[in-house]
Amino acid sequence: MKKALVMIAATLFFSSCANQFNHVLKSTDMPMKYEYAKEYFATGKYNHAITLLNDLISFQKGTDNAQESLYMLAMAQYCNLDYESASAAFKKYCTSYPKGYYAEDANYYIGQSLYMSTPEPRLDQTQTIKAIAAFQEYLDLYPDAKMKSQAQDRLFELQDKLVKKELYNAQLYFDLGGYFGNINSNEESNYESCIVTAQNALKDYPYTTMREDFALLIMKSKYELARNSVASRQLERFQDAEDECYGFVNEYPDSKNVKLAEKYIAVCKKYTGSNQENN
Repeated sequence: MKKALVMIAATLFFSSCANQFNHVLKSTDMPMKYEYAKEYFATGKYNHAITLLNDLISFQKGTDNAQESLYMLAMAQYCNLDYESASAAFKKYCTSYPKGYYAEDANYYIGQSLYMSTPEPRLDQTQTIKAIAAFQEYLDLYPDAKMKSQAQDRLFELQDKLVKKELYNAQLYFDLGGYFGNINSNEESNYESCIVTAQNALKDYPYTTMREDFALLIMKSKYELARNSVASRQLERFQDAEDECYGFVNEYPDSKNVKLAEKYIAVCKKYTGSNQENN
């Protein structure tokens, strides 16, 4: 009986809230609507706030509440996890009020909204590139920004995501190896694609913490490329692989992969050494 009464009371309460919102939504009293929108936003009822603010914005152009309404709409969408709409609303605020009271925060949240919607590294990283550009623009506009450290941390994190994407691409090429049988053809082989992808990543991100991972893939690819080549191309490719192995050992002397590099060197010498003797 007690439980039933509680459920009835809850139903009446929510029904009353719904009726109140519908009444506010249908009202033509814009100042009242605005106050309710702020109340809904403050109490975390973001869907109600968004609905009212979308209704209010066109009516409030040129008023003192116009820019606050647009910024509040963007924040409500952000808090409601609708990051695509939030990013668009923050951009609209910055375009409409470039010197506005909330301009610095809005510029930050353009990047933050995009950041929250970036996919995991294996997927397309278009959104990540957009987020990086947004945070960079924020730092350019506000060199002493109050959220400077957060923006910089986000930039490093997003750049790492791009690096991981390149690492996954390089690893995929290596794993495919000679699958398509193009190692000795005029086409670029998977091992060569792995090498190019990894080398470009190291040029683009010279300070990445994943340098050794790329270097390892380059070394392994050059070795496999040489090992699977026709005899006429092996000398040149084994020499290249041997040089790469020595370079790896010199750059990463404490790496757990040094023994693998030394194993490759021993194999390479069988080809480069014997050929030198025959010459």
